[in-house]
Amino acid sequence: MLLAAAACAHRPLAASDLDRVRRPAFISRIDEGAGPKARVFREDGSYSGKLKRLEPKEADRRLQVKLSKGMTRFEVSETLRATVFAGLPQEHPWNNVVEAAEVARELQSFLVEEVPANPPDYELLRPLGADAVVEFVIEDYGMRSTGGRAGTFIEGYGRMFTLAGRGELWRRSFRADQIDSGSPHVDPFRVGKEPAQFRLELTSLIDGVAAQFSKDLNPPGRSPRLAPEGAERAGPDDSNRTGKETPVKPPAKDDELPDPDPI
Repeated sequence: MLLAAAACAHRPLAASDLDRVRRPAFISRIDEGAGPKARVFREDGSYSGKLKRLEPKEADRRLQVKLSKGMTRFEVSETLRATVFAGLPQEHPWNNVVEAAEVARELQSFLVEEVPANPPDYELLRPLGADAVVEFVIEDYGMRSTGGRAGTFIEGYGRMFTLAGRGELWRRSFRADQIDSGSPHVDPFRVGKEPAQFRLELTSLIDGVAAQFSKDLNPPGRSPRLAPEGAERAGPDDSNRTGKETPVKPPAKDDELPDPDPI
């Protein structure tokens, strides 16, 4: 398991609390300044020979640009939301959630690429029939390196609370880090040439976080319940999924990192 979280930052969800929820809404967002961040060349001098005259700060800046192209802020937050949701059982209340597109429309969630990314106004969800919110907040993510080993990382928290009184029913903080978990080295120079590699590596961490969240949100001791008549399970919304974004122009030649070593 790639997920690490302090015990004091975990409030388990009680089956009795979940039984009282009728129509939850899912929100996934990224804090302002959370990333993507490149903390590779400034924090690890192992690459100085490869960089030659390129300053570590500038190398990190160039890598950060590549990270943002490999996986956008929206894709990071939406992947976490959709993967957690896909791991939940098709029973009440998870088959009676507010449609993802409706939540996005009310909260203007697709502006997640813009900075600052302001916290949403949860009261806007009441007219949609929501009585609880499942929220995922990403506080930091990107790439880092130590001792010549680089990898991706992501951290933040998930929580569930009621709209009436904002009572918190569940919370878990998380940090998933490929260096801490002993995963294979991710060559930052190769990521610089193939930004999609960052997507693959970060998605593997998100999958681990999502699996833990799905488990948390399905506490033991509940009897399967059907959704209210007419309720439908709201699937992931693809309004801004990969392939629907504006094409990005190739970077200028002088904005590139050195080539990776041959495999």
